[in-house]
Amino acid sequence: MALRSLAPNSTEEFTGEVCLKFPPKIVSPGLPALLLDKRRKGNFMDYSAPRLQLQMFIFYVLTQATHILLKNLGLPLFVSQILAGMIVRASNLGDYTYVINRSEDSIAVLGAIGGIGFLFFLFLSGVKMDVSLMFKSGMKAVYFGLPTVLVPLLACLIMNKVYYPGDDFFNTNKFFLAVSYAGTSFPVVHNLLSELNILNSELGRLGLSAALIGDMVTLVLTICSLWMKAHGEVGTKRVLQDVGWAILFLVIVVFVLRPGIKWMVKHIPETSQKKDICFYLVILAFMVSPRITQLFHLHPKFGPFILGLVVPDGPPLGSALVEKSDPIISGLFLPIFATTCGLRVDLASFKEGSKFQINQSIEAVVTLVVKFGVSLALAMFCKMPMRDSLVLAFVMISKGIVEIGYYSSMYDSMVISKPLYAFMIIMNIFIATIVAILVKWLYDPSRKYLCFHKKTIMNSKPNQELRVLGCVHVPGNVNSIINLLNACCPTRESSIALDVLHLVKLSGRATPLFIAHHKQKITTSDDLYSENVVMAFEQFERDHPEVVSLNIFTAISPPHLMYEDICNLAIEHSTSFIILPFHRRWYIDWSIESEDQTIRSLNCDILKMAPCSVGILVEGRRKLSCSTFRDTSSSESYSSYNIVVIFVGGKDDREALALAKRISKDESVSLTVIHLKAKNNIGTILGENDRALDDEMLSGIKGSVRYLEEQVSDGPETSDFLRSIVEDYQLFIVGRRYKCEDPQTLGLENWCEFEEIGIIGDLLSSSDFIGNYSVLIVQQQQQRTS
Repeated sequence: MALRSLAPNSTEEFTGEVCLKFPPKIVSPGLPALLLDKRRKGNFMDYSAPRLQLQMFIFYVLTQATHILLKNLGLPLFVSQILAGMIVRASNLGDYTYVINRSEDSIAVLGAIGGIGFLFFLFLSGVKMDVSLMFKSGMKAVYFGLPTVLVPLLACLIMNKVYYPGDDFFNTNKFFLAVSYAGTSFPVVHNLLSELNILNSELGRLGLSAALIGDMVTLVLTICSLWMKAHGEVGTKRVLQDVGWAILFLVIVVFVLRPGIKWMVKHIPETSQKKDICFYLVILAFMVSPRITQLFHLHPKFGPFILGLVVPDGPPLGSALVEKSDPIISGLFLPIFATTCGLRVDLASFKEGSKFQINQSIEAVVTLVVKFGVSLALAMFCKMPMRDSLVLAFVMISKGIVEIGYYSSMYDSMVISKPLYAFMIIMNIFIATIVAILVKWLYDPSRKYLCFHKKTIMNSKPNQELRVLGCVHVPGNVNSIINLLNACCPTRESSIALDVLHLVKLSGRATPLFIAHHKQKITTSDDLYSENVVMAFEQFERDHPEVVSLNIFTAISPPHLMYEDICNLAIEHSTSFIILPFHRRWYIDWSIESEDQTIRSLNCDILKMAPCSVGILVEGRRKLSCSTFRDTSSSESYSSYNIVVIFVGGKDDREALALAKRISKDESVSLTVIHLKAKNNIGTILGENDRALDDEMLSGIKGSVRYLEEQVSDGPETSDFLRSIVEDYQLFIVGRRYKCEDPQTLGLENWCEFEEIGIIGDLLSSSDFIGNYSVLIVQQQQQRTS
């Protein structure tokens, strides 16, 4: 570009050439314009918009193709994303499609989008974290969180001293690098445990607590390392000023910003349009947070993360931020960031490695080995099983997208060179791969559910209290379970030890919570999740003094892992019977009120995993209760509540009958047992042992309850018979009898909509049967031995 000007204090004119670098074209003229305007010069891919779209498409295809090949090994998705970038670079794909190597502008646009994605990921990670859990995690988490960062850091510093005896590495980048090698990342550990479905396990909870403490220690050490480096560059006075600004920033965050956000969330109604204003204000704060932290002399990338920690986790604000932002960040922007990080890996640069880079690579490997050894030793010192100790050690050394982002930032800042960057990326991919595979192979939390002892209603002593676990998802489930227990009419001879578990979807927070309300001395914000549940069941306990003992819990966890909380509680409290609400609810006219497939999936998981017997309650329109018909002041009682057991045969039916026998001890309950028998006993698949046990069970109740036999030849006859009696009873108790084919149900199995409640349970729950009754489907404990 020619430029004509005058020299200062001169009338002479001079001419020179000035090179100006224009920013990349960020728009596209549109395909029709390019096709119709023949005078337009240049290629369609000269414009960043179509080029970016093509890049995203190619990255997505390569990522998915790679992940399809590797996902069966248990590899995290981000590994496939990084490998996709390495494949693009290694194959020179950009030379032929204008994807990458057309110009530096392409990298600039991709890097900007990926950088925004990484900052938003750090922000959402901070939103999900509950720093207060550091003070509630217990000493075991502290024992794991602190040494697994400090001891490897010390080992790395000792190696630095050996390599560079006269170097003051506190004033260089070496201490900063050592912190990055020894640090722990909570988001990485959380993603690993979540992908492996062990977030709710005992080991998973310990790993999360230790990672949270380790992450906070790593954050403090990282800030200190930056101050130490600044000490050698700008002097002590400037560093002390930075420390003062940081303390001021911390005071503003803790005592002004966080209380202000809490007040704003608390005083804005849920239904108000002002609720959305909170969301947009926080997003605006995220956009300016890097600049704000710079004003306080902190690294810009700390801004989004610290702001995320300020936002209260969980509903309403934390959940809204995560639910609205996480899909586009995790599904679009963060994958672009991971792929561009892989795109920058130059394997050929290993030939250029210097002595410093080789030493740093060795330090990184040794630090990782020391971190693994410390974690393993601590686990064994706590007397954890060997397999669990190995799993915890692997979890604590896991690496992921956070470390990738830090090394990419260091590469941009020229803290590390191209060979060292390539080595660290490859090492992180290797660690993430090995950890995912070995943890999946070593740890199976369902092993503790193996049934070596029978915990069934049949095996509980007649005069011993029945230990029941009731699960609650929505407010309607509270009445369902209370009404069922009222129908059971507990007495001193047939008392109930009731555990109630309120299951809440984990949203807007990373750490699952398990709250024992009877152990809470003071009311906390977490108690508000189950306030109404606690009040309702405490009233139920007061209505049945000395015959019902009550414990109430709340589990806040991902829906697909809620079975862990249920099974763990059942094992811990030696539960004999779990009551699950059916996933479908009806209005009074039998139209569907609600249907939740997540609850259905949970019920199926419990039926497979439960360490005791399970009942699924399908509630009808009439509320189950017998207490309102009893005159407790009078010695007289009368039959006011009709319960029927449909008995076909098998262990599930025997368990259902055992439950009914306990109910029948109360005189206000009328129990009827209807034995559906195949005509001429033709076609039954029950073995001799099952038939003998059935006869023994039936003979024990024939004299004490109303017993009827009904001869049927096939499924349609059974259906007609049941339809004729649905108006006579308020509660049907049936066995699940999964995959049991009998003449009594022949022809009905093909019409069964919900296999988790069995053929007869599904038949009684269908819209063809109109009546004011409820159905309890019982499955006896499954004897899992492998």
